[in-house]
Amino acid sequence: MSSNSTNRTNSRSGSARSRRHTRVVAQTPIDAKLHVDYKRSERLFDYSSSIDFNASTYTGSVPSSTVSAYLQKMQRGSLIQLFGCLIAVNEDNFSVLAYSENAPEMLDLAPHAVPNIEQQQALSFGTDVRTLFRSSGAAALQKAATFPELHLLNPLLLHSKTSDKPFYAILHRIDVGLVIDLEPVNPADLPVTAAGALKSCKLAAKAVSRLQSLPSGNISLLCDVLVQEVTELTGYDRVMVYKFHEDEHGEVISEWCKPESEPYLGFHYPATDIPQASRFLFMKNKVRMICDCFAPPFKVVQDATLSQPLSLGGSTLRAPHGCHAQYMANMGSIASLVMSVTVNEDNDDAKNDPLKGRKLWGLVVCHHASPRFVPFPHRYACEFLVQGFGVQLKKEVALAVQVKEKHILQIQSVLCDMLLRDSPMAIVTQSPNVMDLVKCDGAALFYKNKVWLLGVTPTEEQVIDIAQWLVDYHGSSTGLSTDSLMEAGYPGASKLGAAICGMAATRISSKNFLFWFRSHTAKEIKWGGAKHDPVDKDDGRKMHPRSSFKAFLEVVKWRSLPWEDMEMDAIHSLQLILRGSLPDDTVNNLEVAASGSKMVVNAPKVYATIKTVGELQTVTSEMVHLIETAAVPIFAVDGSGSINGWNVKTAKLTGLSLEHAIGLPLISVIVDEAIDAVKRILSLGLQGVEEKDMEIRFKTFGHQEKNGPVIFIVNAFCSRDIEENIIGICFIGQDVTA
Repeated sequence: MSSNSTNRTNSRSGSARSRRHTRVVAQTPIDAKLHVDYKRSERLFDYSSSIDFNASTYTGSVPSSTVSAYLQKMQRGSLIQLFGCLIAVNEDNFSVLAYSENAPEMLDLAPHAVPNIEQQQALSFGTDVRTLFRSSGAAALQKAATFPELHLLNPLLLHSKTSDKPFYAILHRIDVGLVIDLEPVNPADLPVTAAGALKSCKLAAKAVSRLQSLPSGNISLLCDVLVQEVTELTGYDRVMVYKFHEDEHGEVISEWCKPESEPYLGFHYPATDIPQASRFLFMKNKVRMICDCFAPPFKVVQDATLSQPLSLGGSTLRAPHGCHAQYMANMGSIASLVMSVTVNEDNDDAKNDPLKGRKLWGLVVCHHASPRFVPFPHRYACEFLVQGFGVQLKKEVALAVQVKEKHILQIQSVLCDMLLRDSPMAIVTQSPNVMDLVKCDGAALFYKNKVWLLGVTPTEEQVIDIAQWLVDYHGSSTGLSTDSLMEAGYPGASKLGAAICGMAATRISSKNFLFWFRSHTAKEIKWGGAKHDPVDKDDGRKMHPRSSFKAFLEVVKWRSLPWEDMEMDAIHSLQLILRGSLPDDTVNNLEVAASGSKMVVNAPKVYATIKTVGELQTVTSEMVHLIETAAVPIFAVDGSGSINGWNVKTAKLTGLSLEHAIGLPLISVIVDEAIDAVKRILSLGLQGVEEKDMEIRFKTFGHQEKNGPVIFIVNAFCSRDIEENIIGICFIGQDVTA
């Protein structure tokens, strides 16, 4: 938890992106190390024991050359699958730069026993690829090369000049030119190909409509329906929705499979199961098909003038990595179809780079027990369906965040009320309490050498020891949040056991802290619908879902669920309030009476000590600090109804900056039809009546004006001076415009 409050109020999406980048940087060397271990093992690979469970201990020990070679292999492996052929050409003159070894035969260009002149050297470096296809196809290639968004034209239908064999051509650009993936089309199917493609698109559109018609507030139902629709559209034996969690590990959250198949629903997998390099490729190539993991790949040969192997990251034909093919074989899956689920992130980077503005939320994974080929138009329909799912998912995730924010806001309001009206210790002795603010297994308050414990916590002595460790080793920070006290370096972490792994601690004065604790992640995990049984045995050397699950349990043995940005925002806001309510140890005029487990603060004497302007400004600044840093809209008015508080969130949502808002009558920024209601709220508030759950509609300004009014549901709190006179009203709101 940074001591710089301004940095800590950066957008959640920016904070999440920063952490995600850090994890990717840390995870990639681990992925590379596993790749090397697998290649050296001659397929006797012990996956579970190959994962180093503390990434920080050896990330730096993996040579950069090893990482570079691994990334080169992943993107420039020079191998393709057998269901098509590949040709790379110079974009200016269509001269061939590279081609797969199977291209001459697939295009019927291989010389016969007695070749004629035309057949000789029909495909070689420098050949104009347009000469290999009928004139209509050559013209289509020529036109496509001038189009900036190639993916919008895919697939082109080309016919071989020598045999008239039809192909789907899927084009994309790379650093040296154009890559043309050619997938054969059965001539007998050609008359119905267009009709079949149209039918697939109609089915996908119908499926998207079904997703859109589902009741909101149920992501599980949305995923279940998607699984059903993909199953009907593709016919695979197993279809799963695989979600990436905040710490990059994966979980199967929805599944359909044949009755005789072992279910994987509820399985969790370590981040290494889907390497970061593969995730990057999923962002570029949204649909990935493996027709037969046992089929030997074909090599891509290239002109010696090219400085490095051809980039195949965007190719539909790229061969699977050997490790992944072995994993598929071990689980009895011969063919697969994987579609990436991406969601938009709310940030400015999206305007400049679409990839930066999108996040890989998860995957839709299809497995089949025998070789299976899905034509490109059908795969395109699946991509359309999953894109529609992504749009709905974004709405559901946003709704879930709103619900959680509203809950946090309600708890914050109650805790604030406790701090203002009751003894400050009420937040740990009454209900609701600090444990209701964020998801945790326990909480503790260490204040003036006294400890209050709630739920599953360390002992009092251990809490005191943790507090001293924070003072000694994190003295310059305002707190600490970690999902692993062991990895954070706390010496006593092993003595805490699995019951206490994660901790969020916030400093409320120089040596006093408020703690939240979480148990190990495995406590939350279900395996195939039932709690994981440690006596279940598995051949750990096989790369298999059960081995992956075993590896995951090892990885999280000393780790809790991560702390979310929203939760840390809530903790930080409470910290600021507490700093104003619980004076530092150096303040000697606070009379404290301890009775049992409750501490009673003599509030009148606290107020009596605030007699100077400086002291009053100190308390006021803490409240202003809270307003500025909160992740929800907060605004305030003085006794005349003029705005004297307007936090960053309110400014962002309304488009009205702080400098322009301060001093304006509140009713001047309210839509006309809501003015009477706001006048009533102000009148009652100044009389001491604090209205709750009131709707206020604000005008919008500047860049937000075109979006129309924004709607806040607000709770009103009276602002009082040291003599308890009402001097204004503070509003804490929730944006419900969407």
